[in-house]
Amino acid sequence: MSISTRQRLIEAANHAFAEQGVQGASLVEVTRQAGQRNRGAVHYHFGGRDQLLAAVLEEHAEFLSRREGELLAIACSRPRDDVASVVEAIIRPAVELAESGESGRNYLLIVGELVELGPDERSEAVQEAMSRTGGYEVYGVLADRVPKMDDELRVERFSLMTIFIIGSVARRARGQGRPQLSSERFVANLITMATAMVGAPPVPADD
Repeated sequence: MSISTRQRLIEAANHAFAEQGVQGASLVEVTRQAGQRNRGAVHYHFGGRDQLLAAVLEEHAEFLSRREGELLAIACSRPRDDVASVVEAIIRPAVELAESGESGRNYLLIVGELVELGPDERSEAVQEAMSRTGGYEVYGVLADRVPKMDDELRVERFSLMTIFIIGSVARRARGQGRPQLSSERFVANLITMATAMVGAPPVPADD
């Protein structure tokens, strides 16, 4: 079965966005790597960079949504003070995706960059694609289980935790630097650390 031009562009962009950044990657190079001579192929098939990026994000959204849903169902059957099981619903699918192959590893690197950018710097198309991973429901349950705190502090903690998780998984996916823990020990350690981040006593608001 032949691969469509659209799919070739998505696969080439998956690699380019991970290696050179979502803004740094050349769309002309993406087109070339997809085997297309027409320089306007990206705009013809997607409309532009943001729409291509959204299509790349859609590639693994169903897997993340399904796995997060499965793990969240388990977490919801646990006592309300069990924060770790909810955090696991964020971490384990990301690690599984990163270990699934190059496309999954690249996906985590791309998401890691987008999380650090923040929602104000992401287009509506990209934001919508990210929302389909199912993460918002997980964070809703998490908000009910962490210590009571003001909205500003909770948003800050959840953002920092997410950056920490995705960054840790993405760095592991690159396979560079120090020796790595086994996959299961890495997951368990990351769950323990992320749970401690969001479960720490609240910091008082500014006067």
